Amino acid sequence: MNRIRIFCAIGAVVVLLGSGTAGHADARDDKARIDRQIQETQATLEAATERAQQAATDHAAATAALPGAEDALEEAKGRVIAADAAARQAARDRDAAEAVLDAADDDYDAAKAEVEQGRADVSVFVAATYKGSGFAMVNSILESSSPNDLALRISYLDRVAAESQRALDDLTRARMSAKQRSDVAELARDKARRAAEQTRQALQDSMAAQAGAEQAAADVRALIDKSAQAEAVANSERTAVLARYQQLKVDSERVAGELRAAAAAEAAAAAKAAKAAGKTGGSGTGGAPLTTAVPPKTGAFFLMPVHGWKSSNYGMRFDPVYKVYQLHAGIDVAAGGGQPIVAAADGKVVRAGWAGGNGNYTCISHGLYQGKGLATCYGHQSQILVRVGQTVHRGELIGRVGTTGASTGNHLHFEVRLNGSPVQPLNWLPGCLC
Repeated sequence: MNRIRIFCAIGAVVVLLGSGTAGHADARDDKARIDRQIQETQATLEAATERAQQAATDHAAATAALPGAEDALEEAKGRVIAADAAARQAARDRDAAEAVLDAADDDYDAAKAEVEQGRADVSVFVAATYKGSGFAMVNSILESSSPNDLALRISYLDRVAAESQRALDDLTRARMSAKQRSDVAELARDKARRAAEQTRQALQDSMAAQAGAEQAAADVRALIDKSAQAEAVANSERTAVLARYQQLKVDSERVAGELRAAAAAEAAAAAKAAKAAGKTGGSGTGGAPLTTAVPPKTGAFFLMPVHGWKSSNYGMRFDPVYKVYQLHAGIDVAAGGGQPIVAAADGKVVRAGWAGGNGNYTCISHGLYQGKGLATCYGHQSQILVRVGQTVHRGELIGRVGTTGASTGNHLHFEVRLNGSPVQPLNWLPGCLC
């Protein structure tokens, strides 16, 4: 159930990050970073109480997601400013376009008036022609009494014709001007419509940006609240968690004492056997117990005990919640539940059973190495398949992967102990961990 809540917390963080403006690649990078931080927190606190683990996971998720949420808030604020500026500019463009439209409509109305006047002027000549004034003009020329009178009458007719042509030209120009002004007015009308639409869209964008900013701010507040709540829960679990940490130290020291005692007993048995054979020392050959750990001729000292990938390192861990250091006495190798665990080298089982935070726990003594007892231990097993006192060989099945004890998922906790004390396992295993 704890792991289900952990995965839900991770999912919530990913959804939050996905709501920002970063690209998919950035979102994947953020998810990987958050997953690593949560995994490190889980590994560090796997010995803590379940409530403390959940609180630490919530705190790690909130803390990891907070920078992204704050960035999203700043971006949202920027979008609000940009959208507001765009809305104001769109409103100015709309007002300017409407002013141009009004002027164009006025020009078009004036042009229409000119066309109407031109039509009226032409109508006078059309009506006169229809009533026969043209024949009257011809008769007037024919009735002239002298050359001077003829010239005057012809000059009058020329002026009449010129005035008629002027009226027609004015009407043509008025129509062309009206058409042009109509086109200008239509363009202005289209521009005004576009400006109005842009204003409407800019206002919608501004409202959406404001809503986004408010949501981003709410996300930040929620993460801060979640972090504070997680800290409160973690603080309430402090005494219980620190007690568990102390118990782990006690358990580790007990294992160290048992391994040193087993090595001493084996050395004593070897010495007794050698003495009985009339020797003063040696490796215990000729039926004496094996007392010397001998590395293989090629390859690493120890065989990789399980197929998987290293999920946690050996060494001191700093608990970011309770501000204490604790030794992680081995490496964790993530593997599927039930996967086989094999002996890293020949040896004798000196411990096999429940070991508190280490769950189902087996230790194998491999004899003396440079005068010190060398042993390997295997934690969190789902099954222990050997018994104390049993001799095992390199690569022999001794158990199966599990998640017993203080564990947040299926993995093997593998230790190398020299004179009972934990040492760096990676120095004894293949470099490829394969």
